[in-house]
This record gives sequence, C-alpha cells and structure tokens, in this order.
Amino acid sequence: MATVYLNTLAHGRSGDKGDTSNVCIFARDPKDYEYLKRILTVERVRDYFGGMVKGEITRYDVDTLHGMNFVMKHALGGGATHSLRLDSLGKSMGSAFMRMKVNTDW
Repeated sequence: MATVYLNTLAHGRSGDKGDTSNVCIFARDPKDYEYLKRILTVERVRDYFGGMVKGEITRYDVDTLHGMNFVMKHALGGGATHSLRLDSLGKSMGSAFMRMKVNTDW
C-alpha cells in the first residue's frame, strides 16, 4: 500500500457560482472508480477542507463518466466579490482537492 495524491488516480474540473464551489472528480482509469467512490465520501471531503466549507456538501455520482460532482455551499468566503481570500474562485478548490492524500490499497 502506498499513499499518493488524489491526482494520481483522478483528474478534476471545478468552478464556482457565488459562494458555491463545484468540483468534479473523474477516475483516470475506470477500474479505480469504485474505490474512489468508497473513499471520497462527503464526510471525508468535509474533514479535508475543514472550516473552509461552511455549508452543505452534496455528492452526485456520474457512473457513466466514472466521476463524482461535489457541490460545496458557503465554500468561498462569500464569493469572489466578498471574500478576503487571495484566490477565492472555485478553480482553486479543484486544485486543493487534487492534493488530498489517498491510500492505494484497492
């Protein structure tokens, strides 16, 4: 078993609308998708982002694309026009997500 960054097993797309961040995670190899579904729970994502995401997190599975869409409300410090964060846009959330460490014990 090894520990790797999520971007070893997946790639992502992200964006934002106001104070909501949207991050889609896609398995690089379809054989890893079921493993990613098991480990990328809403609870784990909430723990990973800590106090950065203050609202609800919803995960939508997109099995036909071997991906998951995470919608995180109140995640951008009020949105681009209200936040004091240097880069509060949703693009940075996708990059942060890819730095999550996961075990390759599947």
